[in-house]
Amino acid sequence: MARPRPIRVTDVGDQRLGDYAALTDAALRKRYEHQHGVLIAEGPNPVRALVTSPYPVRSFLVAEERVEAMASVLASVRAPVYVVTRALLEELVRFRLHQGVLACGERLPAATPAQVVAGRRRVLVLEGLNDHENLGTLFRTARAFRVGGVLLAPGCADPLYRRSVRVSMGHVLHVPFARAATTAAALDLLHGAGFATLALTPDTAAPPIDRLVLEGERIALLLGAEGPGLSAGALTGTTSTARIATADGVDSLNVAAAGAIACHELARRG
Repeated sequence: MARPRPIRVTDVGDQRLGDYAALTDAALRKRYEHQHGVLIAEGPNPVRALVTSPYPVRSFLVAEERVEAMASVLASVRAPVYVVTRALLEELVRFRLHQGVLACGERLPAATPAQVVAGRRRVLVLEGLNDHENLGTLFRTARAFRVGGVLLAPGCADPLYRRSVRVSMGHVLHVPFARAATTAAALDLLHGAGFATLALTPDTAAPPIDRLVLEGERIALLLGAEGPGLSAGALTGTTSTARIATADGVDSLNVAAAGAIACHELARRG
């Protein structure tokens, strides 16, 4: 494919750059991205991940000194490449963008929980995770340890928000996900599909995950938010509970760290 001809833009108010405006204004971005059906990938690795994902690329925005370094990526899809000075870039996005490259992608139609679960052996169920960094890290973990899909119970943040995409290193764009109406609905779907469901908890009455006996080929792991953890309904509605064993004086781990350990343990079991 022929290398696209860069389009130099010198006006911060140019309408072609509207997808990238005011990236630090969370409320504005939430409205804009859902209204226009877009997402933002920030940094070389997330941009590369977008290019190879199912999400169509709408455009690239690149600081002039980064064009050559990103040439192969920019040439890999047919999308406009807007080139700007570093000063204009930072005025537009409203923060200091060290890596100097962004891309805008188009969101896909929302999948259903049944579509995400179909044919998967491992599924992650997240409840109340409203922190974009934890969410992004867990999607990166999911892809690293061959988790086939993620179900988002109520209270979860947008996994396609810029910070989630960046922290996931773009891997969120390669892991199917869907929103479940309730945690109970997600559990009903999983149990009906033959999944064993495992709730991770800091409760010392639960067995350490590396000693837990799990029946069946299909396993879904449930994780709750920092602080409150999983709801009572999630803990009582699963087929098993387990904890991450820690040293005395450390009662729990960050949800992203705990999730990584648990996903690794499930991957180790095959």
